[in-house]
Amino acid sequence: MKNKKQLKIAFFGSSLVSAYWNGAATYYRGIVRALHERGHQVTFYEPDAYQRQENRDIPDPDWAKVVVYPATEEAVFKMLEDATHADIVVKASGVGVFDELLEAEVLNLQTPERMVIFWDVDAPATLDRVQNNPEDAFRDHIPQYDLILTYGGGNPVIQAYEALGAKQCVPIYNALDTATHFPVEPNPKFACDLAFLGNRLPDREARVEHFFLEVAAKLPESTFIIGGSGWGDKPMSPNINYIGHVFTQDHNAFNCTPKAVLNISRESMARYGFSPATRVFEAAGAAACIITDYWEGINFFFEPDSEILVAKDGNEVAGIMAALTEEKAKAIGKAAYEKVLAAHTYNHRADQLEQLLYSKITKKAGELV
Repeated sequence: MKNKKQLKIAFFGSSLVSAYWNGAATYYRGIVRALHERGHQVTFYEPDAYQRQENRDIPDPDWAKVVVYPATEEAVFKMLEDATHADIVVKASGVGVFDELLEAEVLNLQTPERMVIFWDVDAPATLDRVQNNPEDAFRDHIPQYDLILTYGGGNPVIQAYEALGAKQCVPIYNALDTATHFPVEPNPKFACDLAFLGNRLPDREARVEHFFLEVAAKLPESTFIIGGSGWGDKPMSPNINYIGHVFTQDHNAFNCTPKAVLNISRESMARYGFSPATRVFEAAGAAACIITDYWEGINFFFEPDSEILVAKDGNEVAGIMAALTEEKAKAIGKAAYEKVLAAHTYNHRADQLEQLLYSKITKKAGELV
């Protein structure tokens, strides 16, 4: 997109610098870095909340301006005033502090020249929320945004947002950030037959029990590792090693050391489909052999059996593990790595996003004439 205006983007999100209780961190970093590489300037506003600043994964990057603000209403309004410098204002879902206030107030920054976008990093949860509560204030805000972006969901999410009056809804899927996720030497502390990484969340817990914990109990001769926050008091069989929060810098070794890694979608994500977790692409970027629970749209991203292994329940996970050789696991991991580099990096996503933004800007300018 040469000779196009370089955009100033104000982005209100959970956190760019900390992945602590913040599964969107990798997604934000990949998108923002790729936009910076195209010459755009992103200011990322994040609240000082949930001990994220005490558990940073990265320092302030040189590819974005990070503004950390106190978790107060007064500070929110100061950040909104600061954001008036931008051409585009983005309110992401799940900021975690004053979300409803931000959902409403960013719309006051909308002008004929300034676009305001809602970027939904958990569309199933948002849609369930407004569909189950007709009085939810966000329902009335949806038609006012210039654009709704989501990080997954496919046609079911697009149609649901359009039914709620969205002008336009476009998925910008998760992808691989090649600057941070890539093959590395195995680390013995992550050695096992099957590893799973994910925080303990209400709509994931039952699926983790079926696809991972029960499988481990059925395969006492195999070894398992579970990483992520919140699992410390969960009953587990002796062949499972719980290692707690895994920092981003350890993800590559975590993914490439085990024979296979397991992806378990949250129930809502699986229900809507077309919602690959960020960790699917992280693992593929490390050339890991991925076993995933089934969800509609898998073959849009990877070819089942040759680039990813798919299980519909815990019994199928156990069956896959029983038959999986080291040679086959490495071949599947290599194929996934080649696919993600060819089609699913954040450079691919940024190309899509940039074209979309320029198209919207051109249309908006035309409406002013």
